Amino acid sequence: MYYGFDIGGTKIELAVFNEKLERQYSERVPTPQDNYEEWLNAIVNLVKKADEKFGCKGTVGLGLPGFVNKETGIAEITNIRVADNKPILKDLSERLDREVRAENDANCFALSEAWDEENQQYPCVLGLILGTGFGGGIVIDGKVHSGQTGMAGELGHLQLNYHALKLLGWDKAPIYDCGCGNRACLDTYLSGRGFEMLYRDLKGEALSAKEIIEKFYAGEQSAVEFVELFIELCAISIGNIITALDPNVIVLGGGLSNFDYLYEALPKALPAHLMRSAKIPLIKKARYGDSGGVRGAAALFLSR
Repeated sequence: MYYGFDIGGTKIELAVFNEKLERQYSERVPTPQDNYEEWLNAIVNLVKKADEKFGCKGTVGLGLPGFVNKETGIAEITNIRVADNKPILKDLSERLDREVRAENDANCFALSEAWDEENQQYPCVLGLILGTGFGGGIVIDGKVHSGQTGMAGELGHLQLNYHALKLLGWDKAPIYDCGCGNRACLDTYLSGRGFEMLYRDLKGEALSAKEIIEKFYAGEQSAVEFVELFIELCAISIGNIITALDPNVIVLGGGLSNFDYLYEALPKALPAHLMRSAKIPLIKKARYGDSGGVRGAAALFLSR
């Protein structure tokens, strides 16, 4: 059996999957906040309970809101302070007497989608999350590409380029600070949060993403103009990513992925920002939603 964990700041979820990545069982517990040993034990206890339930020694994959540095083995997960800067894989492997693997939660999202039956035909799957932030994961031949240290796919920390700034207006382009310490990162523009902030700062009205989209579908000029600008901003930024990676398919997740107009408009806007011979990848909505994290974590032990 394949065990996948979604490690969050408030809860730890375990889901157990069979070889077809069909969910068999799941359980959640609160994330211990004060003691590293308690945090380790919460995971260990869930694994041992699953082992007993299924009569086997399952594989253990973790999806993290951060990553484990491949060179040092130290976790960089700043929003889970109790486990940040700790050798979590070494410690868990010793306690569980088996290998434990971990990846960034966006990579797990992408991996889950890449192992969908329809997507297994594609050598390169790019997962993009347009949610509270903007992030991504790169899957090549069924394996996450996470780079030298584990931070490959941190696409939210690419920065606005010349064309994006020109689109937003040199003299009025809002420049947002990013939590990473830099400015003008895509995380603060292509996310649902960025969608709302841009509308506020460009149109002078604070609305939720849902309200903006409702106004767009109602044909209100301000919202229509803004959405077209946002689509162009996405095309400029995602076009750069396509040029670098040339993926076969892009799977969108996060709240803004439910804005169906994206799937109609983005493929039409992309060619202007790609090389002449580029092929527009298939762009589709994520299938597994909130289950993608644990499913992708379980898939860390699968191979083609």
